[in-house]
Amino acid sequence: MEILTNNDIFRLFYCNIVSSDQCDEIGKYFGFLPAEFAWIAFLFSGIMVSFIFINGILGAVIFSIWAERRLYGRFQNRSGPNRWGPLGIFTSTADAIKVMFKEDVIPTDADKLLFILAPILMVFPVFMVFSVIPVGIRTFVVDLNVGLLFILAVTSMSGLAVVIASWASGNRVAIFSGLRAVAVLISYEIPMALSLVGVLMISGTLSLNGIVESQKIPFILLQPLGFIVFFLASLAEINRTPFDLTEAESELAAGYLNDYSSMKFGIFFLAEFAAAIGASAVISTVFLAGWKGPELLPGEFWFAIKLGLVLFLIVWVRMSWPRMRIDQILHLAWKGLFELTLINIIVTAIMIAIEPEPSVNQMWLMAGINWIVCIISLILVSKLLNKKNKINTSKSSKSYPVAVEKLNKSLIQKKEV
Repeated sequence: MEILTNNDIFRLFYCNIVSSDQCDEIGKYFGFLPAEFAWIAFLFSGIMVSFIFINGILGAVIFSIWAERRLYGRFQNRSGPNRWGPLGIFTSTADAIKVMFKEDVIPTDADKLLFILAPILMVFPVFMVFSVIPVGIRTFVVDLNVGLLFILAVTSMSGLAVVIASWASGNRVAIFSGLRAVAVLISYEIPMALSLVGVLMISGTLSLNGIVESQKIPFILLQPLGFIVFFLASLAEINRTPFDLTEAESELAAGYLNDYSSMKFGIFFLAEFAAAIGASAVISTVFLAGWKGPELLPGEFWFAIKLGLVLFLIVWVRMSWPRMRIDQILHLAWKGLFELTLINIIVTAIMIAIEPEPSVNQMWLMAGINWIVCIISLILVSKLLNKKNKINTSKSSKSYPVAVEKLNKSLIQKKEV
């Protein structure tokens, strides 16, 4: 089986359970079952690989919640969580236990089946994304030759989960929020997909392992426009600031989460933070060369470091940018990011046509050209957006009374009557 030579975690369990000629060719293992029971070893190994990755994601979510809250405290000049455990490290665990024991309420007019199914559909795609991400050289669940396309397909399920959650509640506020969320998700899926076209043209593969191995220099240097568009589109897809209108308290209460409580709300909360980790993992793999790094540390450590840096950038954006209006969000997607992706595709296509297989030195030259194009494009598009969004308030035809002015006595008498 090819999976034995490519996946270290699977081979560790499989070859130490069953005695196989394929395992003997790879290395020395103490398999105690005969080859006739290979199906048992295969099933057990698959379950253990899934168990390790799922629990690793859950552990990473708990740690990221604590780390984000500590960073929020630093950004806002306060302490952050500091009660439960040293430096508040058990705060996330305490919150999880608290959510478990809260009352689970289902509205009377809700569609109970869809109401229960929606949180599962929200968190399921996140775990599917991690199944194709290579954490190390041979550390992954499965290596699909269409891994990048698989991620784009799976993440689109979040829009379906939002619609189901809002519709199943039977709440008009939740329905309005859900429809607006779908408009944002659909709008940003297009520039997200197009931002990866330049990466595919350079690497020549959809496999995430192949993309990592093809990065002689990180693609963030070769594809700065693609990175910026993909990063902003990812923030919109995972409902992070400044694109978190779908559940903004100042806009539509809690949005499609308005009627959820207890562990159903906890699963949505888990899905949001897991999605942030998943988006950071994809960015680290596609644009930051994944597990590649100096041989001082194993590839898994370099991947974790890059993942942490992207998560820090997401938190930094949340603490720095104000929330945008829905018209501004859609305007940015269709009249800003979409055009930037087209510019990136055209410039990359020209470079690939000139030099189909560039050397490292030629890639550095391409990176310099792409950064110049990136800066010029961002300036032009930003000026275009600002010009269209600029509102002239100096020539307002209406004059409104201020606090120091006195109201007409006739108007006051009418109100009293």
